[in-house]
Amino acid sequence: MKKILLLLCFPYVVISQQLTTENIWYDGNNREYILYVPQTYSPSISTPILFAFHGGSGYANDFMNYEADFRSIADTANFILVYPQALEDPGDGNSTNWLHKEPTDHKDIFFIETLIDTISSEYNIDLNRIYACGYSLGGMFSYELACQLNNKITAIASVAGAAFYGAFSSCSITHPTAVLSINGTDDDIHPYNDQNGWYFSVASIDSFWAYSNNTDVFPITTQLPDLNTSDGSTVERYSWQNGDGCVSVEELKIINGGHDWPSPFSSWGNQDINASAEVWKFLSKFDMNGLIGCNSTNQIDFNIVKSQNLIRIVDILGRENSTCKNKPLLYIYDNGEVEKKIIFE
Repeated sequence: MKKILLLLCFPYVVISQQLTTENIWYDGNNREYILYVPQTYSPSISTPILFAFHGGSGYANDFMNYEADFRSIADTANFILVYPQALEDPGDGNSTNWLHKEPTDHKDIFFIETLIDTISSEYNIDLNRIYACGYSLGGMFSYELACQLNNKITAIASVAGAAFYGAFSSCSITHPTAVLSINGTDDDIHPYNDQNGWYFSVASIDSFWAYSNNTDVFPITTQLPDLNTSDGSTVERYSWQNGDGCVSVEELKIINGGHDWPSPFSSWGNQDINASAEVWKFLSKFDMNGLIGCNSTNQIDFNIVKSQNLIRIVDILGRENSTCKNKPLLYIYDNGEVEKKIIFE
């Protein structure tokens, strides 16, 4: 007799959305950004927005297509998605950077402020739920936004990002600000514990945001499932809770992880978590007052998965496999969720 545990199948439904490349003239430059509006968007509903920032020398289109594709998550969670494009930095070989080197006075903080105002004039944006995330230099820039544009940015996430010494000296925090960091302990670009005197350690970054939000002093530590034992890394979650407005500060520490955007869809880096799914799951819990429903007796369970479609079934080595018996399989959904299941025979 065969016994099947947790075997679920969902049709993969393709719906139409709006994906456009927009331009805006700002500070003497023609600035470009990719705008994604899900089919579920309605002008009558106030809608959150997520800004996603590419890494140094990167491009918005590549970042969206090959690293941080939030589109399927936006479809189910109903938020507007923006991938801005950085300008070339003449002080750094014309690489596309968010933080330009001296002697420039270029400052993209104000460009993002203008983008928020522009997009809000065209769409019904929930101004209490404006989120930012980024990879590498884009993660560093997200910290800058949380500090210097705190009156508009609700919460941020930084993946493989760092913070220069002095980065937090100009912080003006006006509301509880939840922060998520995802960093690898073997990152050779932004070291987890920098020995060169350029960057804060990840522990120092966590401490700064935990202190700023008046969270518990000691975090809750959780070992996440090692879904892919062949990727050479594991994940630990650190959560500083009970901050102002019930906010939390979290770190997903990738043990033996490098300078990557973790994803079960990639063939490199950590594949135990989907950074895109983790970023949205964390950020979406908060508004400008802190945790949504903080003082409510009817707390919302934000870990409940919204509508999702099964798109792949793979074994722990990442190979397509839907018939394997008595061994773990990974069921991957279009909202970034991954479930580990075993079919017993």
